[in-house]
Amino acid sequence: MSTRKMWWMALGLLILSGTMQGQALAQKSDPFRETRSKMVTECIEREGIKNVRVVAAMRQVPRHEFVDSTQRKHAYQDAALPIGHKQTISPPFVVAYMTETIDPQPEDRVLEIGTGSGYQAAVLANLVKEVYSIEIVEPLGKQAAERLKRLGYANVTTKIGDGYLGWPEHAPFDKIIVTCSPESVPQALTDQLKEGGKLLVPLGERYQQTFHMFEKKDGKLVNNKLISTLFVPMTGKSEDERRTKPDPLNPTLLNGSFEEDDDHDGQPDHWHYQRLMTVDEKDAQQGKRCAFFENENSGRIAQALQAMAVDGSKIGTLQFHLQYKTERVEPGEESYEMPALMVHFYDENRRNFKIEAIGPWVGTSLDWRTVNKTIVVPPKAREMILRVGLNGATGKFWLDDIQMTFKPR
Repeated sequence: MSTRKMWWMALGLLILSGTMQGQALAQKSDPFRETRSKMVTECIEREGIKNVRVVAAMRQVPRHEFVDSTQRKHAYQDAALPIGHKQTISPPFVVAYMTETIDPQPEDRVLEIGTGSGYQAAVLANLVKEVYSIEIVEPLGKQAAERLKRLGYANVTTKIGDGYLGWPEHAPFDKIIVTCSPESVPQALTDQLKEGGKLLVPLGERYQQTFHMFEKKDGKLVNNKLISTLFVPMTGKSEDERRTKPDPLNPTLLNGSFEEDDDHDGQPDHWHYQRLMTVDEKDAQQGKRCAFFENENSGRIAQALQAMAVDGSKIGTLQFHLQYKTERVEPGEESYEMPALMVHFYDENRRNFKIEAIGPWVGTSLDWRTVNKTIVVPPKAREMILRVGLNGATGKFWLDDIQMTFKPR
């Protein structure tokens, strides 16, 4: 073998060795890289997010850095997680959805109301020129500022304050994104939005909210109503002015028959984060409509959620009644991936500390079946979320006539 050929072989081995060491180092420094990539593929791209820049940003931002160390094993689940002080980090799909909806451009200056953990700001930082983010909870705001600085997001500027007032010193903004829910749009945010700019905000009652995209035209906001959602409330002045507040002594299930669909879009009113769910108008057991879930991929979420306040110190039990039927339902790989009605209980800090299930139901049962079950409410429960659907199982699942009553403790 010639000396020249041996030299090139040695150089090739050196480059290959360096590449492998670099990959190993990258994997060691970011042990969640593969998990994050899977989350983006399955929970973001597959669920309809198409903006390639947004998808790339979601792959890049290390969500595990924005949650408490006790929650890191859940960091790449498509779920909200507690971050302390009665606040949460939004599910990854919701962050991607909000980001795509405002159509971020490289030269945009964006105002975010509700810094929280800093995760949404970090995603935006990869896509726009400047991000200004306000957090009313001082400990969260300070932690987020330190975290964003440590992770190198130099184009994010944060402050502690009431987002209801906006940030007039840096206005006007090309885009405003609100990650907490007021009952109506604060006037200050309208004033600080640039002409032609976009404002995305979840509006409504505490547990019944809808995304609204506003565009400023001739000084006024033009409204486009989007999907149902659930966010923590905007506190401060916004909460003081809230006219409708939840009653934890009267937990009430809305539209359990799935009849209400005011927008005629196949998404029943009062149920949020609907996935692989439609309204069946041919096969209802009660009335004209029922919920229908269909899934062909094991582990993929087919669900609908509804939240409400409940005071477990005063409410003792919940009595449920429902009707269902199934066709070729097979459970997923995880034990919880079966069709059921799940009741998630949350404490005063919005930690999900207990889950009760009605079901599961597998196989084929094309005749409607009736289920009645009583669930005990934990004394420390302050909120609850009902989750219905296939929950990762495959097959077809119909659900109708869900009723819920309660008895005092």
